[in-house]
Amino acid sequence: MNSDQRREFFARLQAANPQPSTELHYHSPFQLLIAVILSAQATDKSVNKATAGLFAVAPDPQSVLDLGEAGLKAHIKTIGLYNSKATHILKTCALLLSQHAGEVPCQRAALEALPGVGRKTANVVLNTAFGEPTIAVDTHIFRVANRTSLAPGKTPLAVEQALLKRVPAEYRQDAHHWLILHGRYVCTARKPLCATCVVGDLCVWKDKPGVTP
Repeated sequence: MNSDQRREFFARLQAANPQPSTELHYHSPFQLLIAVILSAQATDKSVNKATAGLFAVAPDPQSVLDLGEAGLKAHIKTIGLYNSKATHILKTCALLLSQHAGEVPCQRAALEALPGVGRKTANVVLNTAFGEPTIAVDTHIFRVANRTSLAPGKTPLAVEQALLKRVPAEYRQDAHHWLILHGRYVCTARKPLCATCVVGDLCVWKDKPGVTP
């Protein structure tokens, strides 16, 4: 995919969804951080169900700590890996209070120093909460980038680096959301909706349904 095609690719995604956003529910950078930590190997829908109750009683780091381990787990026990996630969240809340005055830091190194926060989570928070033009590569974005030849790579980091180089600057801020939503609802793993895809003619995937070599 050449530069003109990449620009057209994002122009069409923008036209279809001018203001993309995360499907996680949150009201502060802290709540977004917690929701993203919980979303690992879980659906956004399941996370939203859990955080609706959690954030109603514990909207900030201190109130989460006040719940204690048992109280926190009671709210998130429907989410996979909730035991380890609870441990990470409680440690993260303690660090936010002791090192960052209870606020979520807006620097990558500080974010990645928090328990349960890796590069992908940090990218989501930097992009969505702080407006940084980062791209968090999950399974959906990895699939779309490779299938379409938008930014092929063998690892999530390689795809991320390729996307940051290839996505036109004017689309970089929202690229993360466009690509994840496209992968989640159109360019799905098993039954991609190629016939109705708005960027289908720009995609070079040789295994499109109904297309013979």
